[in-house]
Amino acid sequence: MKQQPRAVSDQRKLRRVLTLSDLILYGIIVIQPTAPMPIFGVVSQQARGHVVSAVLIAMIAMLFTAISYGRMARVYPSAGSAYTYVGNALHPTLGYLTGWSITMDYLLNPIICTIWCSKAAQNFAPWSPYPAFVCMFAVLFTILNLRGVKTSAQFNRWMVAGMSMVVVIFFWYAVEFLSAQHLAAADFVRPVYDSSTFSWSALSRGTAIAALTYIGFDSVSTLSEEVANPRRNIMLATVLTCVITGFLAAAEVYAGQLVWPDFRHYPDVDTAFVHVAGRVGGPFLFGLVNLTLLVATVGSGAAAQLGAARLLFGMGRDDVIPKKFFGALSTRGVPHYNVLFSGALTLAASLALSYELSVELLNFGAFIAFMGVNASALAQGGAKSRWHWKNSLPSILGFSVCFYIWLNLSGTAKIAGGSWLAAGLAYGATRGSLKRRPAAIVD
Repeated sequence: MKQQPRAVSDQRKLRRVLTLSDLILYGIIVIQPTAPMPIFGVVSQQARGHVVSAVLIAMIAMLFTAISYGRMARVYPSAGSAYTYVGNALHPTLGYLTGWSITMDYLLNPIICTIWCSKAAQNFAPWSPYPAFVCMFAVLFTILNLRGVKTSAQFNRWMVAGMSMVVVIFFWYAVEFLSAQHLAAADFVRPVYDSSTFSWSALSRGTAIAALTYIGFDSVSTLSEEVANPRRNIMLATVLTCVITGFLAAAEVYAGQLVWPDFRHYPDVDTAFVHVAGRVGGPFLFGLVNLTLLVATVGSGAAAQLGAARLLFGMGRDDVIPKKFFGALSTRGVPHYNVLFSGALTLAASLALSYELSVELLNFGAFIAFMGVNASALAQGGAKSRWHWKNSLPSILGFSVCFYIWLNLSGTAKIAGGSWLAAGLAYGATRGSLKRRPAAIVD
C-alpha cells in the first residue's frame, strides 16, 4: 500500500498572508522585468540574431513546467516545492535528491546576484574594494528577509514599479530612434526569422540560454504555506508569471535587436543591452539601464534568498537536514536561522567563486527539479481513475524540453553538479533521509 504523505503539526505552520498579486510580484521580481537584458548579447550571438524566437520558445517550454508546478501545488500546498512533490508522488529518495539539487540552485542564486551587484557597484565607485560591496549586499539581502515575508512583498512592489518605469523609458527612446531609421518591412521580421542566418542548431543553443530568463518562476511554489487559497493561487501565479515575463522579455529583445541588428559585433557581449540603451538614449540611458540592472539584481538576490530559506525550512521540518536548526521559526513566523545561514553562505561563497562558475552550476539543479516536477505531475495524473492523455501532455512536453536543455549543459557543470548529488546521497544515507517521505498537507 502506498505510504500517505505526512501532515504538519500546528506548531510548525507558516502564516497565510500572501495574495495572488503578492505571488505574481514575487515571481516577477525573482525573474526580474529586465531579465533578458543581461543575457541579450549572448543569446543574440548564439541564435544568430533570432533572440525573440529563442525567448518565446523558451517561454512555451517553461509554461509546460509551470502547469505541472501548479497542479502539484494543488495536491501538496507545502513550502517544500519540488522536493515535496517528487517525494510524495514518486519516491522519497527521488524527492530528497530533487530537494538537494534545487537547494544548490536556490543557494547559488543570491550568490550570483551578490557577485554581479558587487562588480556593477564597483563601476560607480572603483575606489571601493570588492569585498566591501560583497559584505554590503549579503547583509542587505539578509536584513530584508529577517523582517518577514510581508515586508519582502511590499519591497517587491516598489522594485517592480521602478524597473517597469525604466523599461517604459527605454521603449520610448527606442521608438524615437527607430522612427528616424526608415526601416523596411523585412527589417521588422529579422529578429524573429532571417533566412540568411537561420539555423535550428543555433536557435536551440540560443533557446537553452534564453531559458535563463525564466529561472526562478518555480520559487512561487515555495511560498505555498504563506498563501491564501494556495490550491488556486499557486497555479495562476506560476503560469501568469511565465506569461507576463515572456511577452515583456520578447518585446525588450525585439526592440534591442532592431536597434542593434549586427549581432556579431557588440562592444561587450555580456553588457550588450546597456550599449543598445546607449545607442538610443546616449549617456543618460546608458547609465540609467546600467543602474536599473544593478537594482534589479538586488531585488532578485533578496527574493532568491527568501526562497532558499523556505526550501530549507521544508526540508528541515521533515528532519531531512537537522530539524532543530533548519526547521525553526521565529516569533514573526520567519525561518530566521535559514535566512542567517543563507546570508553567511552568500558572503563566503561570493568571495571565493567566480560569476561564470556559479551561473554554470545554477542550471544543473534547476532543470533536475523541473524534470522531477513534470514527472511527478505525470505520475499524479496517472494515479487518477479518469486519466486522459491531454491532461498529461504538458508534463510530457515539459519533461522532454527540460531534459534536452539539461543535456546541453557544460561538462564542468555536470561534473560539479554530480559531485553535489553524490555528497547529498552520502549525507542522506547516514541520516536515513533517503526513505523519509516529506510532509505535504498543510491546511
